[in-house]
Amino acid sequence: MAWQDWSGWLWVAGSWLLLLVLVLLLSPRGSRALRAPRRLLMARSQRLLFRIGYSLYTRTWLGYLFYRQQLRRARNRFPKGHSKAQPRLFNGVKVLPIPVLSDNYSYLIIDTQARLAVAVDPSDPRAVQASIEKEGVNLVAILCTHKHWDHSGGNRDLSRRHRDCRVYGSPQDGIPYLTHPLCHQDVVSVGRLQIRALATPGHTQGHLVYLLDGEPYKGPSCLFSGDLLFLSGCGRTFEGTAETMLSSLDTVLGLEDDTLLWPGHEYAEENLGFAGVVEPENLARERKMQWVQRQRMERKSTCPSTLGEERSYNPFLRTHCLALQEALGPGPDPTGDDGCSRAQLLEELRRLKDMHKSK
Repeated sequence: MAWQDWSGWLWVAGSWLLLLVLVLLLSPRGSRALRAPRRLLMARSQRLLFRIGYSLYTRTWLGYLFYRQQLRRARNRFPKGHSKAQPRLFNGVKVLPIPVLSDNYSYLIIDTQARLAVAVDPSDPRAVQASIEKEGVNLVAILCTHKHWDHSGGNRDLSRRHRDCRVYGSPQDGIPYLTHPLCHQDVVSVGRLQIRALATPGHTQGHLVYLLDGEPYKGPSCLFSGDLLFLSGCGRTFEGTAETMLSSLDTVLGLEDDTLLWPGHEYAEENLGFAGVVEPENLARERKMQWVQRQRMERKSTCPSTLGEERSYNPFLRTHCLALQEALGPGPDPTGDDGCSRAQLLEELRRLKDMHKSK
């Protein structure tokens, strides 16, 4: 019989065979021997679906529509913000957290003498504008840590409302309405405010954090960390590797202990809960958890912490610590010169964190 006569039958037979394999892999009654291949297939399918969704969120108008929906829901649920802001006033400099969306923070950094303000990650333009008017300041700059809409969504409205306002960020990140691209170690000067951009890729390719120099006002420096670092946690690695994220976290570890950490989200209670799973005997974590729970009972913000505190209980900053390695069980020496073993430990922490969150 000619090949053309067999091809149709072969196609049908192959399709049925593929369907049978998928049923065996996906069926909860599949044999014990097929459990590992089934888990592998499911994991790969989930990763593929995530990558598709992430691309749609970051590269198409669907992401903006999703952000607008988030904004409407949060404004209805939290008309006065998800937390009670607790500003810090130094010698002529004020840092004002602005609770936005369901758990984000935007910030105003204010030179109180010159009445000039810089906004960090202004995702809700209405809330940020209300704070600008209440403080009676002039917005002259927006600092964007990265492109995600929950950090950059207010750039358009605020830059249009304040015509002299400059929008800073990484040119690698596709930040909306960017006017002034920044590179690693570039400094933005506004009045007495001296703010240095530090490249911290991993969460996104062009993620930046911003370090307000404390020397001009004789106070502690302030780190606005976006989605790199949270109280007792760190951001997901969406556009990089574990090695990339580890290098970015090490950049932060090089700063002074008294540096104040102003993160992009209110995740403190959840993060400290996970830290207690991996290091249950950590007394610094236990003390911080008690304080955070008191704060959250009154819906008070938990920021800032200090980098000195974070070194004592944040597991994602402790991959070099033997105590954390022992807590996670046998594994490679986390102090390896090439950093690979520390990156593996970071990946394991992220895996365990995701499992803890899904329970």
